[in-house]
Amino acid sequence: MTKAARPLRLGFPVKVIGVPGLKGNDTRRWQQNPHLKCSLEHVDRILDYLQKAELDMYRLSSDLAPYATHPDMPQFHNMVAESDAELAAFGRKARALDIRLSFHPSQFVLLNSPDPALTAKSIWDLSSQAEMLDRMGCGPEAVLVTHVGGVYDDREASRARWLDGYARCPDHVRRRLVLENDDIRFSAADVLWIHDRCGVPCVFDYQHFWCRNPERLDMRDTLKRFLATWLAGVRPKLHFSSPRTEMREVKRQVTAKDRAAAAAGTKPRRGEVTKAPVKATARVKTVLVPPIWTGHSDFTNPFEFATFMRMAEGLEFDVMMEGKAKDISILKLRPDLLRFAPDVAARFGITAADAADLLKDEQALERGVSEAAEKRPRRRRGQRRRCSRTGLRLSPVSPAASGESARPGAAAVRACAPSSTRRRHICWPPTWSDKRGSCRGSC
Repeated sequence: MTKAARPLRLGFPVKVIGVPGLKGNDTRRWQQNPHLKCSLEHVDRILDYLQKAELDMYRLSSDLAPYATHPDMPQFHNMVAESDAELAAFGRKARALDIRLSFHPSQFVLLNSPDPALTAKSIWDLSSQAEMLDRMGCGPEAVLVTHVGGVYDDREASRARWLDGYARCPDHVRRRLVLENDDIRFSAADVLWIHDRCGVPCVFDYQHFWCRNPERLDMRDTLKRFLATWLAGVRPKLHFSSPRTEMREVKRQVTAKDRAAAAAGTKPRRGEVTKAPVKATARVKTVLVPPIWTGHSDFTNPFEFATFMRMAEGLEFDVMMEGKAKDISILKLRPDLLRFAPDVAARFGITAADAADLLKDEQALERGVSEAAEKRPRRRRGQRRRCSRTGLRLSPVSPAASGESARPGAAAVRACAPSSTRRRHICWPPTWSDKRGSCRGSC
């Protein structure tokens, strides 16, 4: 993108979708002796991709150092120290490319657990990840994002326990730890209550704020309060995502009553919508149910994002985009912003001078990003590909059969059907004139 005096950043977490084969960490099991050094080789290639795609913020996998804090596997406990040179080299490269890094420890990291052993293990996890950022030589903008944790039937006591857990963290953890509002337990008001008592910086999550705001706080006022919790000279970051809007597919057991109705040819039970008619011999049915608004969509709604950014006019922050399409969601969002909200695009350094390059990105997405997929290693003979969502074996279907017009360069579309194939599934990004906001793939 056109470089200004440090425009706002757009980033994504962990998994790269735009180029198949890029891994965020060493995923081998412990028997194969995985190592942080191997993980760093993987994410080093991700840095190269980020430079090429002009993406300048990235969340590292919380499993970057595999088994480094596993209590029963001491052979991995010195992994971070053993990788000091590699971590330093990786950090230098990230700084040279002006890429902002962060971690978001897993949901099992709980500083407010009533179990002292779990709290101690959580502090160990945070210490390991903070140490990696320190050895990378990252500045204070490289943070560890965590949530308050569980309520455990007593909200006030849980908030107080978080303060105790935070106080027990070593200095190098407290320098990097930031606290995010969540969607079902602790609201923005809860996070600000904790900040007022310990000074921990706060990360504002847009979708979580909508899902849980019983105090009815004003969004802009709350956002300003969150941004003010960061140290002077450190640009805050926030999280943004749009909610899923499509019907959810839920697998349910076919009852004897369902089978009898199917055999008799009568209608299914009132109010139930199934993806396909239930057969009398079926054991499982796919029921379509409304969305859960805490779920993240594949792509970011550009109108929603532009409205938020205009509400936040005059405030400075980087944005971690948490759409399920990861990097692809940003590649789609950038031309959308330039097209629909050029004033917002300009805040991220996206101007009319970038239109030609963004058009190429958009055309590649419309082709299904198929060229890179050709480089995937072939499966062993007889090894069946399965849909990551349904677990069913897959067979090729033409774009016409999936309801899409054929596109130059597009490969066969993968659909959920009992068969085996080595062909791939192509996900086309949404068209915003359509009344849906998710991937247009066929499975």
